[in-house]
Amino acid sequence: MTFTIESFQFHVLPMHTRFPFKYGIASMSALPHLFVTVNLVVDGKAVAGLASEGLPPKWFTKDPDTLFEVDLAEMIAVIQNASRIARLAAEKPTEFFAWWQNLYAEQTNWAQVKAVPPLLANLGVSLIERAVLDGLCKALGQPLHAVLRSDVLDIDLGAVREELRGMRVSDVIAPQPLTRVFARHTVGLGDPLTAADGALNDGLPYTLEENIRAYGLRYFKIKVCGKPETDLPRLREITRILTTHCPDGFHATLDGNEQFYDLASFRDFYATLSADAALAPLFRSLLLIEQPLHRSKALNEAVGDSLGMIIDESDGSLADLPLALDLGYRGTSHKNCKGIVKGLANAALLKKRAASIPGGPILSGEDLANAGPVALLQDLAVMALLGVTHVERNGHHYFRGLSMHSSATQDAMIDKHAGLYQRHVEGFATLRIEKGTLDLHSVNAAPFGCGITLDVTQFEPLNDWIKRGGMGEL
Repeated sequence: MTFTIESFQFHVLPMHTRFPFKYGIASMSALPHLFVTVNLVVDGKAVAGLASEGLPPKWFTKDPDTLFEVDLAEMIAVIQNASRIARLAAEKPTEFFAWWQNLYAEQTNWAQVKAVPPLLANLGVSLIERAVLDGLCKALGQPLHAVLRSDVLDIDLGAVREELRGMRVSDVIAPQPLTRVFARHTVGLGDPLTAADGALNDGLPYTLEENIRAYGLRYFKIKVCGKPETDLPRLREITRILTTHCPDGFHATLDGNEQFYDLASFRDFYATLSADAALAPLFRSLLLIEQPLHRSKALNEAVGDSLGMIIDESDGSLADLPLALDLGYRGTSHKNCKGIVKGLANAALLKKRAASIPGGPILSGEDLANAGPVALLQDLAVMALLGVTHVERNGHHYFRGLSMHSSATQDAMIDKHAGLYQRHVEGFATLRIEKGTLDLHSVNAAPFGCGITLDVTQFEPLNDWIKRGGMGEL
């Protein structure tokens, strides 16, 4: 199967959160959601592929000294550069893997010259890669899982990492994609815990207690700021709530948000928390610790007994996970914003090295405030084929369902994905979470997650949005 790329279009939907999402050094209250359309010709057949991503403040760089407008301009430049490379590499008929190799290599070279961090540079690769994969799945009339298992894309894992020579994608992904996954609920640094923290009367659960009752949650991702005087009382209250409202038990992960600059400081912090008797139920339930060390330090020293630590923001390039495993980390996160082929290569590496990783490898599923109808479903489709059983989901928590979209889009999503979306009593489409799980049957059956025809012309063209100063409005 070969394809050419005719053109790209970019459109923007500004989105505002229900309440601020505080993580690390940033507090997000609004972001632009970028839609990327690629017009392909696949074996002589014209088809359009679609991908999207919210562009969050500070996550890709964590630079406290820059304005969000500067960060946003850099994100857009990275994406546009990737689209330029991608189009040049597919002016003549090309196969997917050869095209991807060129895209990844050329974007990496460009980023090194421009001093763009790998994590940010690969945002561009991942968005373009997703849009092309969506188009190829549509052209084949098959969901992504079936396309990957058929090997029609000819992805050579050994060419991605020499250590993976002889492994095939079909050896890595689940024989059948998961039909249900647990939603791991984010407890942000500023999120309300109980009714004493206030109310938000917009029809959706607001406090941690309300979310547990509404969705039957059992998995939680808890963010910490790294200061015991702040974290201890908050964690005690969170532990009390989880113990009280999850009588059948719960599971938790801790997100360090890169708050520490040396391992000794984190170990002291961890020792302080784990010695607190009130937190014993939380630590008994703990599944992993996500990226406590700042990305500038995380891969500089061996972590030894890693306490179940994984990298997240430090997983920027293909070289990072092998190094992290050598240093004693147990794994990494998958997010579509870090790339599909890269995610497959990471999953393969963890499988290859499983016997040598004390405690076993970890491939976690993390979020970037993903929202439907495109980004969330494409992310879930990949989590399902990778066999990730519990996935951080917070887009439905910080955004009000699909209420920012047209009635036609919301109706189409409820019709196409009746197990995943439902109509709220106030009329808008919202995510359906029952007994703490998400139903992925319709996601797995769609070409690449979404499965509806989305009219992106209802959104503002990116260049028009930039010219009228849209970046300054957020």
